[in-house]
Amino acid sequence: MTHYLIVPGLGDSGPKHWQTYFEESGKNFTRVQQSDWNAPVCEEWMARIDEKVKDYDPTTVVLIGHSLGCSTIAHWARKYQRKIKGALLVAPSDPEADIYTFPATGFAPVPLERIPFPTIVVASNNDVWVTMERARFFAEHWGSEFLDIGPAGHVNADSGHYQWEEGLEILKRLG
Repeated sequence: MTHYLIVPGLGDSGPKHWQTYFEESGKNFTRVQQSDWNAPVCEEWMARIDEKVKDYDPTTVVLIGHSLGCSTIAHWARKYQRKIKGALLVAPSDPEADIYTFPATGFAPVPLERIPFPTIVVASNNDVWVTMERARFFAEHWGSEFLDIGPAGHVNADSGHYQWEEGLEILKRLG
C-alpha cells in the first residue's frame, strides 16, 4: 500500500484546502505536523518529514507538498537522500522572490539538485508566490514532470481548490 504524507506550506492547510480533503479521503493519508506553521525553520520541517518517512518502508511513501512544503521536500531530498516512491509538488512558492517576506528561516536558496525519486511539479500561470518561469526552472533542475494547469492562483482554498479531484488524478501517476 502507498502511504501519502501531506506536507503543507506556511500557515498549514486549513479545513477547506485540498490537502485536508486528500487527508480525509483515505486512511493512508497523513499530514506531517510541524511545531511552528507561521515562522518555520527549514531544518525542523525537514526533520519532521524524515521522522514520518521512517514510520514506513520508504519505497511506499509519496510526499504531497504545497507551497513552502515543496521547497522543504527539495531540501529534505538533498539532505537525507532517501529513496521514496515519489512526490507531488504543487504551487512551489519561491522563498527567493522579493515578494516573499515571511519569517521563514533556511528555505532559500531553493536547492537545484536533481531529486532522487520521481516528482511532478504542478504550477499555475497566475500564482502570486511563484512565476511560471521559476516553477518550470525548479522542475527542470529537480528532474520533475511539469504540469501547467492554467490560471489556478496558488492552488489553494482561496483559489477554489477544495475537493481537487484533478489533483487526486495527478497523484495516481506516482502510485
